[in-house]
Amino acid sequence: MILINLLPHREAARKRRRENFYASLGAAALIGGLLAGAGYVWLQTQITEQQSKNGFLQAEIKKLDDEIKEISTLQAEITALSARQQAVEDLQGDRNLPVHLLNELVRQLPDGVYLTSMKQDNRIVTLQGMAQSNERVSELLRNLGNSSPWLVKPELVEITAATVALSQRDQRRVANFTVRVGVKRPTDDKKPAAAGGAAQPGAKG
Repeated sequence: MILINLLPHREAARKRRRENFYASLGAAALIGGLLAGAGYVWLQTQITEQQSKNGFLQAEIKKLDDEIKEISTLQAEITALSARQQAVEDLQGDRNLPVHLLNELVRQLPDGVYLTSMKQDNRIVTLQGMAQSNERVSELLRNLGNSSPWLVKPELVEITAATVALSQRDQRRVANFTVRVGVKRPTDDKKPAAAGGAAQPGAKG
């Protein structure tokens, strides 16, 4: 017996293909949506974690800034205290400085040199006097520059020839001179060493 299918099989096959296509399209859309949602959640999680890390870093940076400010304040206080200590040491050294200055001048004056006046302006002393000759003045300058622990950098300001009357008949030619010389404190020798020691920690930083 021969069976003949009179149903519209082409339309049915086309319908099935259409349904399969829509089903595949819906599945792809669903999978795409799930993947997009998962990606969005993952990105939000990463953003939240990064924001948390940024907040932690900002808090730590603020702490470091506060510590740096505190260190700067401490350094300023240390500098001020060092300056005060140095001022006290300088005052203590200056208290006995006139005595040392006079003793040193007496010790360094060569024979034939006489002082007529002495004036001190801060750390500079101006000496005026008379000498038997220009060579005596040169000797004085050498003594002040090389042999004195308290006097430094002597400088001849002026030297002039003059005549001194020892009696009515006896007159002698002399050299009137003006000399400037610097006075050194006992603490001046310690300052370069202290400055070098203070510069070493800064070099490491």
